[in-house]
Amino acid sequence: MITIRPIPAFNDNYIWHLQQNDEHWVVDPGDAAPVMAALAGKQLHGILLTHHHFDHTGGVAELTAAFNCPVYGPATIEGVTHPLRDGDHLTLLGAPCEVLAVPGHTLDHIALLMTDGEAKHLFCGDTLFAGGCGRLFEGTPNQMYQSLSRLAALPGDTRVYCAHEYTLANLEFALAVDANNPRLRDRQRDAKAIRDRGEPTLPSSIELERATNPFLRADEPDIRLQAQAKGLPENANPVEIFANLRHQKDVF
Repeated sequence: MITIRPIPAFNDNYIWHLQQNDEHWVVDPGDAAPVMAALAGKQLHGILLTHHHFDHTGGVAELTAAFNCPVYGPATIEGVTHPLRDGDHLTLLGAPCEVLAVPGHTLDHIALLMTDGEAKHLFCGDTLFAGGCGRLFEGTPNQMYQSLSRLAALPGDTRVYCAHEYTLANLEFALAVDANNPRLRDRQRDAKAIRDRGEPTLPSSIELERATNPFLRADEPDIRLQAQAKGLPENANPVEIFANLRHQKDVF
């Protein structure tokens, strides 16, 4: 079995550390120093990148200089030695891994779906967050909606490893647009307790996101009504509702 641990970085980033026996990989190392500390002298065997933002790639040059390890990720990123694109399949730490293109936050964004025995692990960078989604820096609302829909269609027990501890802020917004969702209120209570203990709220699961993440619920009746109250027409389609939600979150 693969062990997956978060390495905290900056104010709210998580660099995911994957280990199988003596083999070590990291996902989205924005800073080399905490990775070096976590490895404690052990060899780093590879780096996985989801997109080009510096808080996900800033440690790559230092880590590759120290460990001479391969870097897998979008071809747009400097330092990538093994470019990945939608539909690629590879084996990492003995486990099959599928590459999913999920543009929206950035145009080059990918997610990595790893299957370890019966467990599925999704490394989704800044596309899908616990209770939220990434800002649209480069892509369109339609691109992001389609990307999130693709992730939402994964098996419900897929574990979701996003790259930031944004959960409490995301759930606060979620309750503002989906106030009658009892599962959401339970999730907020549980997340507060987890953070009070100083623990990460991640990983999440696809099933939990489908039940509580408003950006995956754009066509639910209560969210549709809330969007209409914000000025959308009654016949607005899910992409228009999603775009309205994303704008509300941007100014929340």
